[in-house]
Amino acid sequence: MADPVELMLGDLNRRYAQMTVSEDFLRLYTEEAQFGRVFASFHERLNQHFDAINDRARSTHHYWADNSREMLSLVDELEEVLRTLKGAGVDVVFSKEYSAALERCTPWLSTNYGSTVPEGFNPIQLIRYQPVFSRPETSVPLQKQPAAVPLKMVGEGSYAIVYSFVDPDYGIKVAVKRAKKGLGERDLHRFRQEFDVLKRLSFPYVVEVYNYNAERNEYKMEFCDETLRGYVRKRNRTLSFAQRKRIALQFLYGINYLHGERLLHRDVSLQNVLLKVYASGAVQVKLSDFGLVKDQASTFTRTQTEMRGSIRDPQLHDFKNYGVGNEIYCLGWVLAYIFTGRESLLSAGDEVGRIIQKCTSPDLSARYKGVRDLIVDVEHLEAPPTRGVS
Repeated sequence: MADPVELMLGDLNRRYAQMTVSEDFLRLYTEEAQFGRVFASFHERLNQHFDAINDRARSTHHYWADNSREMLSLVDELEEVLRTLKGAGVDVVFSKEYSAALERCTPWLSTNYGSTVPEGFNPIQLIRYQPVFSRPETSVPLQKQPAAVPLKMVGEGSYAIVYSFVDPDYGIKVAVKRAKKGLGERDLHRFRQEFDVLKRLSFPYVVEVYNYNAERNEYKMEFCDETLRGYVRKRNRTLSFAQRKRIALQFLYGINYLHGERLLHRDVSLQNVLLKVYASGAVQVKLSDFGLVKDQASTFTRTQTEMRGSIRDPQLHDFKNYGVGNEIYCLGWVLAYIFTGRESLLSAGDEVGRIIQKCTSPDLSARYKGVRDLIVDVEHLEAPPTRGVS
């Protein structure tokens, strides 16, 4: 059976697909792939009417009958489309300025003999170079900007979607992490807790967050260019041992800082380690995704804490008992990937392999007791004379 929502939205898009729309307005909605033509059509026609009304207000104060009927019909059409989109679960924000302009015009518009523009009618300020329609899912409001800024989706996880946008005030790229719709209270609490934890942390190798929007269940954060998995995969044949070692140490310094703050990440993975990549080629590691973070100082434990995380210690049988030794195991997997580009553990054939094996030993008592000891061993690593990577 066909999905009624898909049918509804399909009919809507087909209705406007054949409509002539000026490129001057289409260009304002290039980030809105699904309904950009619909929005551009309304924007253009509203501007035509507002421009004509402004002209009539300055001259005869008479708005022609055909035009009056067309504008009233346009208002009905706009309200119908917005209702259709809302019924399909698509939220649309209509410019407050244009909404107010319609409220000023509709009371005196008449379908017979034309309409009299009221004396003292203040001209409508036309919006020509920014959208008057936006969607919360694909835009973000800025306090210093009158219009929402379009978002670009850059990543998606189980509980949230990450977007990016360029802040027009500073000209820098910023990320927005937004909780998915339909999350339960527990997962929304975890999402907010992630922000609260990150907000109190301050370290070069931990991603920085800025502010939380409770109405939209989202927060702004530092933008990072790539995941560790993507960065190494693309450059694995050209990365030198020295470059790999610097990335490994930044990663470990970040984890050591967390442990010093009595926090366990509990979801260390190749996707949750991000990198800022600079034009010079330098990189900076940024730990992210703190949704499963555990405060070691807290005595509170959920009785139904499920096993999560993409790297799991086979010696861990109960997630609520996750400790430093289990986190060390995850660090070993990540280090193996950094130094080889392979998503598998190393045998103890050289010093790097020995370190990996110690991190991931089946005997928890044989593993590193803390990240500091692991850092010392990695700092002393020297490039093998004939080491190759594939």
